[in-house]
This record gives sequence, C-alpha cells and structure tokens, in this order.
Amino acid sequence: MPSKVKCLASLEAGKYPVPSTVARRDLRSDDIEIKILYCGICHSDIHHVRNNWGPDGYGYPVVPGHEIVGKVFRVGAEVSKFKIGDSVGVGCMVDSCQTCATCKNDREQYCDSATFTYGSLDRRDGSRTYGGYTETIVVTEKFVLSIPESLDLAGAAPLLCAGITTYSPLRRWGAHPGSKVGVVGLGGLGHMALKLAKAMGADVTLFSRSQGKAEDAKRLGADQFLISSDPERMETAAGQFDLIIDTVPYKHDVNPYIKALVPEGSLVLVGYFGPLEPTVNSAPLVLRSQNLAGSLIGGIKETQEMLDFCGQHKIMSDIEVIDARDLHSAYERLVKGDVLQRFVIDITTL
Repeated sequence: MPSKVKCLASLEAGKYPVPSTVARRDLRSDDIEIKILYCGICHSDIHHVRNNWGPDGYGYPVVPGHEIVGKVFRVGAEVSKFKIGDSVGVGCMVDSCQTCATCKNDREQYCDSATFTYGSLDRRDGSRTYGGYTETIVVTEKFVLSIPESLDLAGAAPLLCAGITTYSPLRRWGAHPGSKVGVVGLGGLGHMALKLAKAMGADVTLFSRSQGKAEDAKRLGADQFLISSDPERMETAAGQFDLIIDTVPYKHDVNPYIKALVPEGSLVLVGYFGPLEPTVNSAPLVLRSQNLAGSLIGGIKETQEMLDFCGQHKIMSDIEVIDARDLHSAYERLVKGDVLQRFVIDITTL
C-alpha cells in the first residue's frame, strides 16, 4: 500500500514549499526505499516552484529536490546491489526506458522516456514523482548511487547535481595534467568545477566579475584569478585555455571566453538555458576549429564514477545546512546570491 510521508510541497504555481504530505508508492521487486537525511537545494528547484520554465504538465503539488542522500530503509525482493543501512544517493533521474540506444550507452539523461526525480510521471504506473524534500523516497535500484564512506553525507548531497554537472564536461572535454581550464562564476556549480578540475591535475583559472571572490577561488583550487569585467585583463587571457566551463545562470556575453580559447579549445555552458545575446561571432569558431557546447548532467554510470572520484580525493561541496523551517529564507538568499556555495536541508527537521 502507498504510504504517506511528510514533505515540503509547492501546492500551486509560484508558491514556495510548505509542510504537507504526499503518498509514496509501495516497493516493487526492484525498488529501494531510502530514508532521506539531507537534500541539497538546486536553483532549478526554485525555477520549478516559480513555474519559470512554463506550465508544469503534471500540475501541482511539486515536491522539489534532486540532490538526495540517506540510508537504505527497505529493499525489494530482487534487489542485489544494496542492503539496509547502506549510504546511498539519488540524483536528477529515477528511471528511463533502459532499452533505447542512449540508455544502452549509459547516457540515460538523453532518453526520451527519462523519468526525472520530481515533476515527471512514473513510466510503469503513471504516478507522479516527488523529490527529496521528503522523509523517504522509493527508487528503482539501477538509479540508486553508492556514497563512498570517505564523504560526509551532507557535503555529498550537492554532488548528485552540481558535482556531475561539472564533472561530466571536464572529463568529456579533457581536463588533465598539463591542460589549462577556466571556470566562469563561483556559485554552486563554479566552486565544484574548481575543485574537480584541480583534482584532475589541470591548471585552473577562475573568471569572476568580483575581486572579492579571489581568496575563495584560491582556497578552492584556482591557480589564477581574472576579473572578467576588465577588458585589459581579459586580453591577457586570449588564446590561453584548452577548456572553459561557463556556470553563469543568466544571459551574458560569451565572446570574450571564446577569444580566450586555444585552437580546437572548447567553451561549455552548464548554467544558462536561454538565447545567447549579444550575437556570438562564429569567425573564431570556424577559423580556429573551436567548440561552443552545452552540457547538463551525466548518466548513472558516470555519476557513480564521479562519486568514486570525489571519495578518492575527498571532494565535497561547500555547504550551509539549514532546518526545513528556514527553506523560504534560503530560497530568497539563493536568488540574491547570499550563500557561500550550496544550501542543504537537514531532512530530519521535517
């Protein structure tokens, strides 16, 4: 029988989450039920709550949260990989068709039938998916991730989104010893990109509009710091970078960063989803065989690889843990940029 669990739910478009309850489905044979301990707050949670990306096709309530960590509480009869008490996590997806070409290639994030952690419909029974602002979550075993023992659970929670969002393009576009990597912006994504690129052996530079970020950048692994709003400083960066990870979540000019790339270098957008303005000059892209690309998350295999890498190097997100009662103020602070790097809800405070 479905069970009622306490949660923080947005009951209608534009309304911040409030204490409520939702029904979790009972376990199928390949399901795991996780007692959630911590859930990170991603900016996309606020976008969904505010309905910034258009009407929610499945209506409300919406229970956000896709940076979930906790302990295995129950397992289905056919579960073999996990046992009760294991430290586990759930990221942005909870299911996919598992038969298409992208799924077979461990790229479930591109599956046309991917089921996202919240705001989707379960492909088997049509029930609505609810995220991690809840006491427990029920997930197909294949989409449950193992959290290394070396990682603090609260600090590991944002790895399930911010971590894989930056790890995937760093790996795909070649951050390695001897490479020069730039990171644009020092928010939740940017600080993870700095830590991961440094651990991969790259020479890392932070681009920021604020000189006040310099000390934090160095602490997080940056070898150099550049003020992106200073044309003269940016001119010194021309033709220097093999890869630049752009984490800025709003409309901005990407042309100076393209100019900073070496021939065949890549600028990868991970934070912005809208039109590029002003117009991008395609001449350097063509004449120097440069790449302008985008990247979101990785598949389940790559996400586990990221967690294992973070466990090996003891990489976690810089976080501020909050009580559930402080969610509204955390949302407002996040919108204003008033947070060190990432908020994490202590779900036991529900």
